[in-house]
Amino acid sequence: MTSDGAASPRPTNATERIDAIDVLRGVALFGVMAINLVMEFRISIFEQFLGPKTLASPVDRAIETILTQAVELKAFALFSLLFGAGLAIQFDRLTNSERRISLLMRRLAVLLVFGVIHLCLIWNGDILTEYALAGFIVLPFLSGPRWLLTLSALAFLALYLAMQAFPPAGLFPSRAAIWRDVMDANRIYATGGLLDVLAFRLREIPLIASLHAFVFLRTIGLFLVGALAWRSGILQNVRGLLVIAPLCIGFGAALIYTGREPLGTILLALGYGAAILGIASFEHGKRLLGWAAPLGRMAFTNYVAQSLIFGWIFYGYGLGLFGRLGITQALAIGIAVYAGQVLFSAWWLRHYRYGPIEWLWRTLMYGVRQSMVATQVSVVG
Repeated sequence: MTSDGAASPRPTNATERIDAIDVLRGVALFGVMAINLVMEFRISIFEQFLGPKTLASPVDRAIETILTQAVELKAFALFSLLFGAGLAIQFDRLTNSERRISLLMRRLAVLLVFGVIHLCLIWNGDILTEYALAGFIVLPFLSGPRWLLTLSALAFLALYLAMQAFPPAGLFPSRAAIWRDVMDANRIYATGGLLDVLAFRLREIPLIASLHAFVFLRTIGLFLVGALAWRSGILQNVRGLLVIAPLCIGFGAALIYTGREPLGTILLALGYGAAILGIASFEHGKRLLGWAAPLGRMAFTNYVAQSLIFGWIFYGYGLGLFGRLGITQALAIGIAVYAGQVLFSAWWLRHYRYGPIEWLWRTLMYGVRQSMVATQVSVVG
């Protein structure tokens, strides 16, 4: 017990988790994996800015169209919504703890350290660093009422949309800088050893940072929307979710079709999330999508594992397949890896309470070693 008589803060037990959110996180991870694999591990992330390339295979062309129109930024937006909702859930469940703010600040600080390690040593397409930084900005808003969350979310998203319409001069790298980077990437990532790839990865970070700068306001705004969705109760309102889903998907698709992609992407992400949460709330939906829940509970571990696996497959210190595979071939590898993670996550969580990185994250957050065995109950004091 704490000095004020409130229960000591502790991690969420498996029985307290909202399974539909874990399902959604597991499904969203597939979209993130597919985009990362096809557009960032298979080739340089900057190739897309040099103009469209003609793909020889009609199957590759079809898959590329589906990924860019229906998945690309939508999967990342969906992950941002989930992170914001998760942060609000943790904030509310620590209501009676005097350490609430310090614990969540420590949680974000640990995430920032993990993100910097991932960014510098494993893969510079990292999203964890951006999420930690955005989390620090969003955390103070969680102490306010719902109207403050609403106005703040609208303000950040409006600023993001204005920035897309009128991009600041000099924020994005020049075409010459992009072309040089792509040429170097085609050589170093494909044939370089571990130290060569590491050095080039670090050299690319300033260019990568410019991409994050373009979406950082959106990330903050979507964190706030996710928090608002939790606070409003809509995440557990099945009827409301099933009304929101077709409206957001329909309007989002129409906006993208008419060239208003930034706003359309946000609406599609909201629609996807509402649809999956709604379906996963029914018994038939649980049977249909329940396989994704263990994957979602271990999303942090699986995300980092994908970086390690795909880095070995595509870079010169491993199989060196960078730039040598078509979209269909690369995606087939990704599906195999994802399926393996589905099976591994289900097996792991039958024996342990958390994924390995999730366990380390919680242990560092609470400052007390968490129990891992599934049959044990951990109370942190």
